[in-house]
Amino acid sequence: MDLNLNDVSRISAGTVFKGELSSPADVRVDGTFEGKLISKGRVVVGAQANIKGDVICQNADFSGSMKGNFFVKDTLSLKGGCSVDGDLHIKRLQVELDAKFNGNCSMIGDDDFDRLTGEKPQAEEA
Repeated sequence: MDLNLNDVSRISAGTVFKGELSSPADVRVDGTFEGKLISKGRVVVGAQANIKGDVICQNADFSGSMKGNFFVKDTLSLKGGCSVDGDLHIKRLQVELDAKFNGNCSMIGDDDFDRLTGEKPQAEEA
């Protein structure tokens, strides 16, 4: 499956999504999400967004509020004004002033990410 680099799944402001969302591309959340969000790309969460559940992704830029856990294979960026109540399982962390985080933080490698999330390493294509 070829993905266009501009492909982004969106949960717009005012939208409420409950369940499991899995995307091979980037995801942007500006509304309310309850459940499990899985992205093979970047997850961007806007300042007005509210998440209850787990986020599993390659990279994340987070500006909203969340009660749940992050599993980020590479970099999580907590933006000023955001609020996270939950645990972070990440490789790299950036935190801006005024970002709020209550929980545990563990730095993980690729093998830990795969084990924690049940993700299997992708075989290289020939």
